[in-house]
Amino acid sequence: MIDAVVDARTDAVDALAGAGAGRMAADVRAAVPLDRARLRQIVGEVAADPDRWGGPVRFDAGRRWFRRLELADDYELWLLSWLPGQSTGFHDHGRAAGAFVVAQGRVRERTVARPGRVRHHTFAPGGMRSFGSRYVHDVVNAFAEPAVTVHVYSPPLTAMRRYELTTSGLVHMATERAEQDW
Repeated sequence: MIDAVVDARTDAVDALAGAGAGRMAADVRAAVPLDRARLRQIVGEVAADPDRWGGPVRFDAGRRWFRRLELADDYELWLLSWLPGQSTGFHDHGRAAGAFVVAQGRVRERTVARPGRVRHHTFAPGGMRSFGSRYVHDVVNAFAEPAVTVHVYSPPLTAMRRYELTTSGLVHMATERAEQDW
């Protein structure tokens, strides 16, 4: 239910912003993005089938491990592993909408409701989040056991913006480009 409310609010903001709004408009690929229901379906099916993700998953103590599992015109699918303490830092996914689901372990998501107010949401196996473009969050394994998550983005990622949380809110620090920075 919470996810549906977040999706509806983000859809409304996206609709008001318009497809051509913002500096990231040039990053949008020609393919029509998949809706969030389809994104949730994709990650849910993959996470429910360990044969699709169990073989390739790796854990790296030096950095958070990730691998693209699939690339299509209208979406891309990623597998991520998380050792205790590993985090994404605050970021968005450019113009891509997305979804993630926990396949193993637990992760915690942090979002900023307003300066000074950080929300925390814990996801256990099967726990899922979907989101629209410009959604800013930080995902961390704040638990003792390793975790595995499956992520999908539509259209495929072209950029991710990194943010720092300050006392006055989120501050854009850098933009990473697909095929250049990851």
